[in-house]
Amino acid sequence: MKRNLLLTPGPTQVPARVCEALSRPIIHHRTPQFQVFLKEAIEGLKEIYQTKNDVYILASSGTGAMEASVCSLLSPGDKVMIVEGGKFGERWTEICQAYGIPTQVIKAEWGKVVGPKIVEAALKKDKTIKAVFTTLAETSTGVTFDIKSLGKVVKETPAVLVVDAVSGLGVEDMKTDAWSVDVAASASHKGLMLPPGLGFVSMSAKAKTLMVHSKCPKYYFDLRAYEKVLASVDTPYTPAIGLVVALLESMKMIKEAGLENRFAHYRRLAQATRKGALGLGLKLYADESCASNVLTSICVPKGIDGEKLVKIMRDQHGVSIAGGQAELKGKIIRIAHMGCLDEYDLLTGIACLEKVLRELGYRFELGAGVASAQKFLNGGLSL
Repeated sequence: MKRNLLLTPGPTQVPARVCEALSRPIIHHRTPQFQVFLKEAIEGLKEIYQTKNDVYILASSGTGAMEASVCSLLSPGDKVMIVEGGKFGERWTEICQAYGIPTQVIKAEWGKVVGPKIVEAALKKDKTIKAVFTTLAETSTGVTFDIKSLGKVVKETPAVLVVDAVSGLGVEDMKTDAWSVDVAASASHKGLMLPPGLGFVSMSAKAKTLMVHSKCPKYYFDLRAYEKVLASVDTPYTPAIGLVVALLESMKMIKEAGLENRFAHYRRLAQATRKGALGLGLKLYADESCASNVLTSICVPKGIDGEKLVKIMRDQHGVSIAGGQAELKGKIIRIAHMGCLDEYDLLTGIACLEKVLRELGYRFELGAGVASAQKFLNGGLSL
């Protein structure tokens, strides 16, 4: 049986314990039994979000959680600022424009981030901005934005800070309350090690004042409906029951390891992956100062077909990585290090990358990437 190793930015590997939970018999959701599960899930999410704010659970993808954040906060004509630095920053813009929301876009060069002073100056210039949208981990480029600094800036204005934490939650540190993040959208199939199907939105008191007056058209994604039943530990519509049950198991695993230890684990895997790429003479795409612990973006060597590289690794060797998106298609590869991966998974991925690069004509010392990663993982000891 061919391996199926996911080193992709979602979905990620699903642990055996979570697979077992997914196989349990279905129960009805309007029961005291499910209420216990739902309450435990919400409280567990608050710990991972590092918040005391309410967290809503939707049966949706991460994009659904993002859309709910837009249409539940705003009204047509409200002005918003969007801090873009890749495809998923652009998604905020696309969602807002779909609801008739005027957008002021601040773009970072791909592979870099926008500094907080630029956002601060723009907010001072236009005090009618209702919300600032940005991204924790931009997986199209492999960078992490400075949410802490952005939170300090937005906190001093009437605007709310809305963060796409779909890829970053549970992988990159995000202290929702301490960093003044008003709304954070996330999902089940990244750092939380589940299949796709659950969306999460945390909402501060400041954001709820906007939500009360929102006039954007909406029905399923109206978070006021979720807020209304929250006190009775219920959902307004049929939840993804099996995924909620499995979420409890994944959160147990996170709690057993410790959240800070998880962050350190992913940081270590990220550093090892970058060492491995550099050992092969490859160039890293993301700026070193903001490189993400979620994934590593690597420039494809000149003369190598990046799309073919990804396809061969996946179809012939059972190791899935991601290619570039939009203008980066065929120009970069993206190796994720989130979910239930360990160092042996990453070493397997680097070894497979070496093999296929060699087959495609890229010349280097065979084993150099694995050796560089191993040396880092072993504390710099000589091999």
